[in-house]
Amino acid sequence: MHEYSIVQSLLESCEEHARQNEAKKVTKVVVKIGVLSGVEPDLLQTAFDTFKEQTICHDAQFLINVQKIEILCHDCQTKSTLEKHEFSCPKCQSTNLKVTDGEDMYLMSLELD
Repeated sequence: MHEYSIVQSLLESCEEHARQNEAKKVTKVVVKIGVLSGVEPDLLQTAFDTFKEQTICHDAQFLINVQKIEILCHDCQTKSTLEKHEFSCPKCQSTNLKVTDGEDMYLMSLELD
């Protein structure tokens, strides 16, 4: 389960940001997870809840925003959000696409106290 190592890195990043801002604790952590990132939101939530106890994030609320797949069609230049994992342009049906969002995981924001 690579979610555990992701959470350990995330908690280290939170502690570093808190230290840089002279905060005593982190009250909220918001992440964005792309559906193609390979990260399972439920497992990430469980891992965060498990490992946060002995950190500056021990009382932090953890919010996960799931990012759908966004594409750019090279044929008709249309930007679209895919509702399903059907990789074709909703406008022209082309498969000549570039994925522009939905593949990564980002730390979006922290609330510090």
